[in-house]
Amino acid sequence: MTAPPLLSYNPDTLDPIAAALLPRLSDTDPVVRRIALLELADLEDPALVPALVYALKYDAAADVRREAAIVLAAWEGEEEVVELLCSALLDTDETVRLAAAQSLSELKEPASGPGLEPWAAHADFFVQASVLRALRELRYPGAFDVALRSLSSEQAAVRFEAVGVLGWLKDERALSSMAMLARSDTDDEVRRGAVGALGFATSDHATALSSLLAALADTAWQVREEAATTLGKLRATGALQALVAALDDPYWQVRVRAARSLGKLGDKEAAPALALALTHSISNLRKEAALSLGELRDARTLVALQAAQDDRDPDVRKAVRVALQQIGDVAS
Repeated sequence: MTAPPLLSYNPDTLDPIAAALLPRLSDTDPVVRRIALLELADLEDPALVPALVYALKYDAAADVRREAAIVLAAWEGEEEVVELLCSALLDTDETVRLAAAQSLSELKEPASGPGLEPWAAHADFFVQASVLRALRELRYPGAFDVALRSLSSEQAAVRFEAVGVLGWLKDERALSSMAMLARSDTDDEVRRGAVGALGFATSDHATALSSLLAALADTAWQVREEAATTLGKLRATGALQALVAALDDPYWQVRVRAARSLGKLGDKEAAPALALALTHSISNLRKEAALSLGELRDARTLVALQAAQDDRDPDVRKAVRVALQQIGDVAS
């Protein structure tokens, strides 16, 4: 595409610095053009946005287009900017595409949602994923339908971003679809994202609970960790035994989250298993076990907590003191 002439400005209405910088956008040296672009952006003058737009649309140097994509994130309210950033996701240069995707993810105005929405159905998978990520950050309700359709994309990155959109929107119509992904998606990150997104379900939502319990046995420890966390967030009383079993997971990260969630469940049946965890070799697990025992306020665990008062880790000792205080408050 042949670039049109750079837009002309009336020098009498411009800041003198801007008037001096604008001609440099036509310099033959791309380094000079790039520096001029950055200095123009620093002036934060809405009247100069067309010059930034011009650089992204027409400059021959990828470095200049990349900088334009970055600085235009601050001008989402200006006409054409969101559409142009979406178009830049198809730039011939990868660095420009990535910069445009990052700028889109930094949009803050829900009013940008309608401009983004059509691009989420673009044939290019990178465009789809980037726009869905931008819609997630905006929490734009109009993104629900396109995100739900995107859950069936053949690209894991697109499914992952779609899950993020639906998780933020917290629309119960998406729960069944996300529960299915949590169980059966072929990508570990998509399953983990779906498990986390189920955190807005009610604690008695049978489909969500069933998928979360299944996720505690997932082949990927990150998914099991997320499942343990989400079950605690839901305070899913039906997860007690599964979370107790997760205290013996091969990965300490899963055990820590399970211990934390058992405290949130508030069921004293978990107390013996948590008390046993006070002697575990992983200090983070001992700390979480102590904190959860404090939440359970079960006097039967006093002996185990008192024995842990001299733990070698100061954070564990502090957690034990807190737990003893909580149980003592109940006893008194």
